[in-house]
Amino acid sequence: MSIGRKSILKSGFSSVSAAAEVYDRFAPALLGLCKRYCGNIEDAEDVLHDGFIKILQNLSKFEKRTNGSFEGWMKRIMINTALNHIRSKAREKDIFDFNTLPEEISVQETEEEFLFLKEIESKISKEKLMSMIGDLPVGYRTVFNLYVFESYSHKEIAETLRCSENTSKSQLSKARSLLRKQLKQVLIKITAL
Repeated sequence: MSIGRKSILKSGFSSVSAAAEVYDRFAPALLGLCKRYCGNIEDAEDVLHDGFIKILQNLSKFEKRTNGSFEGWMKRIMINTALNHIRSKAREKDIFDFNTLPEEISVQETEEEFLFLKEIESKISKEKLMSMIGDLPVGYRTVFNLYVFESYSHKEIAETLRCSENTSKSQLSKARSLLRKQLKQVLIKITAL
């Protein structure tokens, strides 16, 4: 039995089976999103769990909205939950202090970089690329995800992460540079075979 958006909202997840079906339907994609932000499966699973609890608790807030998709609403909750998780871990380990990083302006993407990425795209699996993104340092990974996948502007990233726009630009530039180096190494290995 497939459950539609209207029946989800109507039931308000009052039935366990409705909540379970929504979880089964959306959890794989949302887990992938959480893993992109968290960098490892254990933290991603924690974020997914916490995010679904927030979804269940706040369903009435979605019902009051007149625009936007249910999936988009759930994705936003997961992103915010992931960011809160990252902040919490950063406070524990003192690893996410943007204020101590040097501020530099990001270099614009060149045509050469674009062609390189197109070449890599056909030679590397999506899973390998997502793994490489997950392995980026926390600050790089967070800014990269917000900018590339969520289409945040540097101003929005700065507001979200409580850092300067230049820091956001710098983190994105460093993330791209590190990914580019790693991708070149993978490409060398592939062409050597």
